[in-house]
Amino acid sequence: MKSPRTAAVLVAGSANLDFVVRASHVPTAGETVLGRDFATYPGGKGANQAVACARAGGVATTMLLALGADEPAAVLERSLHDSNVTAIVRRVADRATGVAFICLGDDADNAITVAPGANEALAASDLPPLDSFGTLLLQLETPVETVAAYATAASGAGLSVVLNAAPAQDLPAALLAALDVLIVNEGELATLAGDQGSLSRTLDGLRIPCVVVTLGARGCCAREDGRFTLQPAFVIDALDTTAAGDTFCGAFVAARGKRAGLAEALRRASAAAALACTRLGAQSSIPTREEVDVFLESDPREAASHAELADYCGLPPDPSSLPTAP
Repeated sequence: MKSPRTAAVLVAGSANLDFVVRASHVPTAGETVLGRDFATYPGGKGANQAVACARAGGVATTMLLALGADEPAAVLERSLHDSNVTAIVRRVADRATGVAFICLGDDADNAITVAPGANEALAASDLPPLDSFGTLLLQLETPVETVAAYATAASGAGLSVVLNAAPAQDLPAALLAALDVLIVNEGELATLAGDQGSLSRTLDGLRIPCVVVTLGARGCCAREDGRFTLQPAFVIDALDTTAAGDTFCGAFVAARGKRAGLAEALRRASAAAALACTRLGAQSSIPTREEVDVFLESDPREAASHAELADYCGLPPDPSSLPTAP
């Protein structure tokens, strides 16, 4: 896998204004639930991950995004600026800025519906010069053909290319071939690779140098250079899980950009995500690098042993001893 030539990260992707209603539980199909508190928060997978790179990861971060000419756009730009993210904005006059409608249950579960708006206008021609970046971080809330074009260009320019394949969808072979790192949850992994009988075998079926799968309250599992690395989740009192995955992605990419080993990067990313779950909102929940340091220095309790997590993933108790498929 390519090592980033510099810690600086370019994030290309989505930005949305989140409309959040808190309720006793997330409604099922056809059910009406009376909510309580309502608030708006800056969000969108791309913008969340950019903020996490800068705030939780402490690296120089630039974001390429598309916004409308409206008040939500101003809110999102202000949030990026306040988080020390440099914004490169494609202004789309005839489309509204993207929005997301989120119902947050008392159990910290959520249901999200996104109206992409201006995010759908982000085009291959919008990619800036790549000379000053070491990593390109992508997601799938913008057109997949644009994402593929960015990945191919960045790979050719020597950047480390990271894709968080969310929301889940089938991906073109050219996009997968350009990746150095793929980050997915279990559902997204199943969409890309199908069911190979165990999590470890499914990871082995993906010909990408490094694959990380997040496992919610269990933790995460990664396969890189023929070896597996596990990180159990940290025990916290979850309040809102909305941006936990995005926080993980941003903190992980930042750590790898600073030449952290895989185990250290997974640990820092898991700590940042755990802290994000204890706060409301998307970008507003993302911790600072200093807060992550303090949390890890407190020797937080892990939700499971490495042996228990290995068993869930279909690995022996010492997963580093298991070779990947040839």
